[in-house]
Amino acid sequence: MSELKDLIEYVSKALVDMPEKVSVGEIVGEQTTVIELKVDKSDLGKVIGKQGKTARALRTILNAASTKLKKRSVLEIIE
Repeated sequence: MSELKDLIEYVSKALVDMPEKVSVGEIVGEQTTVIELKVDKSDLGKVIGKQGKTARALRTILNAASTKLKKRSVLEIIE
């Protein structure tokens, strides 16, 4: 399990009402890693935030962590 996946899982579980429904997948490509985040339908709004601000913040955190690890990663929020 990668640090990036753990990071997104940790932050997401802190944001939602149903942390047991949070699942984070990871697809490792040649150059880019895709982190897939699934949450309960009722928690989707909390993860995305007003005008996508929370989702943007999650992506910013992921980018900062990725840069430190000299990797590229993308966050996909799956409905």
